[in-house]
Amino acid sequence: MNSSAAPPEASRYRVPQPYDPTAARLLADWCATGAPATLSDHLLRHGPAVPVAPVPDGRTPMPLVEAVERAGLTGRGGAGFPTARKLRAVAERGGRTVVVVNAMESEPASRKDQFLLAVAPHLVLDGAVLAATVVGADTVHVCVPRTRAVQYAQLGAALNDRVRARLDPVRWRLHALPHAYVSSESTSLVSWLNGGPARPQGHPPHTHERGVARRPTLVHNAETLAHLALIARHGPDWFRRAGTPEEPGTTLVTVSGAVSDPGVREAELGTPLATIIDRAGGPAETLRAVLLGGFAGTWLPAENLRVPLARRDLAPLGATWGAGVLVALPRSACGLSETARMLAYLAAHSARQCGPCHFGLPAVAEDFTALAAGRADRDLLSRLHRRTALLPDRGACRHPDGAARLAASALHAFAADVDQHLTHGACAAAHRPTWIPVPPAEPPRTWR
Repeated sequence: MNSSAAPPEASRYRVPQPYDPTAARLLADWCATGAPATLSDHLLRHGPAVPVAPVPDGRTPMPLVEAVERAGLTGRGGAGFPTARKLRAVAERGGRTVVVVNAMESEPASRKDQFLLAVAPHLVLDGAVLAATVVGADTVHVCVPRTRAVQYAQLGAALNDRVRARLDPVRWRLHALPHAYVSSESTSLVSWLNGGPARPQGHPPHTHERGVARRPTLVHNAETLAHLALIARHGPDWFRRAGTPEEPGTTLVTVSGAVSDPGVREAELGTPLATIIDRAGGPAETLRAVLLGGFAGTWLPAENLRVPLARRDLAPLGATWGAGVLVALPRSACGLSETARMLAYLAAHSARQCGPCHFGLPAVAEDFTALAAGRADRDLLSRLHRRTALLPDRGACRHPDGAARLAASALHAFAADVDQHLTHGACAAAHRPTWIPVPPAEPPRTWR
């Protein structure tokens, strides 16, 4: 189902038919109507944002931070940090604080935050207002990439509607930032908002101690804030009806690659990867592997598709659901070629502020390119293993860690292809069209 009124980002995807109504929370309105929710639609369905979670028996409602903690909400931007802990860390600093909505979504394989903001922007903005109420902030900064002019205009219109309705007790500031892979890191946003470059600042103080304008600053991903808005309305017990006891709730997943109906899906945590692929129309071809988590994620062989989308189950495989990306790779593709292109992109988009990014990532990317092309020397494989082992936990940010994880998982998942490329040259699949779109590898010309 498509709506002619749908904004461009929303109209890229059909409403999944059939969809799982138990998993449709953030996307419930979209699944029901196929149209983006205006402010009037949003208020009609949800009412205004409330600062505390309701209770059914008339007792005093619990504070929002306690409700979020009991709900077990974790960040949906990739790191999975407990949301209540971040709220408390800023609130306990006292004084004038700041809230930043991180809608940068610099992961090239992800569209979930763009899609959520296109179809349900006011859930995200409600969550930001509620977070500001909790931590005592009077200003909310909303950060989007300057390369997405349509998204910027849509959000600007949504914010203008709220201002005209005199809905919120905060000042809104909408910003368009340089779009690089590391510009979505929280300290990158704070640096840019303070007049510096949109690059990670790998040194204390932490943003919750001193961030924008030297004030304690809460930075939250767009999807995280939308979940917070629903917890405030429906309470922690409602939130826990989906997901697993250890990892409750739902999450948005961008499903792409060799599937019949690619797009953004909402799934309960604990849903098997194979089920999520089936909800995207099923495999378009026999699958070789899936990439979970995006460019900083992990390759998993197809025999792991029954594993649940949950950190507890993915950890033994060295994987995490990260930024909510699931890419299906068919048997007709070359996983080494796909990985080489992603590593070249990651190397070009590093901040080049420390040794692992300045020297390590380009070296790993060059070796992987040679491996994918069948030009490997006899020492290449041992060199790749050594270099990927040296990258994690040494950078000013986690950028080199993600690249190392991607490279190491590819060497494991495509071990038979590695042997083929080392001994007989590149396989035939290496010369076929690629399945994972990779943006131009050139870094932004300016970080301001």
